[in-house]
Amino acid sequence: MSEKPWGGRFESPTNEFVEAFNASIDVDARMYGEDIAGSRAHARMLCQQGILSSEDLDAILRGLDQVSAEIERGDLEFTIALEDVHMNIESRLTAIIGDAGKRLHTARSRNDQVATDTRLYLRTRTDTMIAYIRKLQGVLVTLAEEHASTIMPGFTHLQTAQPVTLGHHLLAYVEMFERDAGRFLDARKRMNQCPLGSAALAGTTFAIDRNMTAAELGFDAPTRNSLDGVSDRDFIIELLAAASICAVHLSRLAEELILWMSAQFHFIDLPDAFCTGSSIMPQKKNPDMPELVRGKAGRIIGGLVAMLITVKGLPLAYNKDMQEDKTAIFDAFDNLQGSLRVFGDMLPGMHVNEEALHQAASSGFATATDLADALVRAGVPFRDAHEIVGKSVGYCIKAGIELHQMDAAACQQIDSRLTAEMVGALSVEACVAARNHIGGTAPDQVMAQVALWKTVLENNHA
Repeated sequence: MSEKPWGGRFESPTNEFVEAFNASIDVDARMYGEDIAGSRAHARMLCQQGILSSEDLDAILRGLDQVSAEIERGDLEFTIALEDVHMNIESRLTAIIGDAGKRLHTARSRNDQVATDTRLYLRTRTDTMIAYIRKLQGVLVTLAEEHASTIMPGFTHLQTAQPVTLGHHLLAYVEMFERDAGRFLDARKRMNQCPLGSAALAGTTFAIDRNMTAAELGFDAPTRNSLDGVSDRDFIIELLAAASICAVHLSRLAEELILWMSAQFHFIDLPDAFCTGSSIMPQKKNPDMPELVRGKAGRIIGGLVAMLITVKGLPLAYNKDMQEDKTAIFDAFDNLQGSLRVFGDMLPGMHVNEEALHQAASSGFATATDLADALVRAGVPFRDAHEIVGKSVGYCIKAGIELHQMDAAACQQIDSRLTAEMVGALSVEACVAARNHIGGTAPDQVMAQVALWKTVLENNHA
């Protein structure tokens, strides 16, 4: 028999460089557990259908147990001569049990085998990813509860806009990550169809039971079309899209942490264990982990773009181009999981400079909108109120004061409808507390959302 299971058609060996270039074992070796599980299910089905003898089945199952144990111990050395994890395992199985091992591949192809293995592997990884998202959400909810009344400036265009609470700000990311978890769950549902039995592209002439293998492997059902079963990579693209959006959310949070830790903001300090110093500037404490997470987003998004471009021109069914799918999704999942983990571990140790946050919220005219609202309540049309407050801000800038520091004379100079009582009531605490409605930044609302999220996360964990 040829060294390669497909080598009977060929008269000369594969070019040495081509052999290395063609191999995927360095990428797909991690799927050995899924490959063995798929083979066990396939063998049991073949035996039930009378395609494989019970003696061969027993030999195959014992042999696969031995192969699995050898891999776990590190005793089995994979070789690029056998290209991928599937052929490496089959070759070792055949070496152990002989002809029974050669019968395992009856009624299947590497095309449906790899599609099945990849779905199995990514299903587990998707569950793990969701768990990491839930952990990070829990960390943010705890911080939000701790800082439900901690006042900070809210920004638009990175300019001071209105005062908010830090708890409210952090809960915004909890909402984003909830949608991320939902996207992963959604993709998981569509991914959970079993391609095994599609064979190379057209199905098989053997009387197989695809429902049996699908059920044993935990799939909801077999795929309905053999061509689609071996050529579909939508599930990888969809998972890459979910990973990319999640990475973008992490990157936005990372950017804020980086800004907030700067000397110019001085809002927070991150734990030493998650920062590094400078080789030349001894005073530096660099937020390297948030920076790295921000950088990982580009890499993950690159995987999505790469897969879209790879698949867009492929005719049905399987093409070798698809070997690149695992490189993209494995790299994206590895980096997203690492990013989620580092944030989940780092943020509980974050120190918040509440005084600096309050001071920043109290300057920059963050209460201007509330002054306009006060004028409207006094009967002033909103556009007039907007103009009056704009003039007031201009006056304060020239005078070097804040809105609440204007006296009665200054108010009357700007507009007779503007009173010292209005500007005197402009504390950031009052402005924040006034936004006491669903979705608002008031401490009461933050605490209500914290209670809700605790229940949601507890139920999801259960």
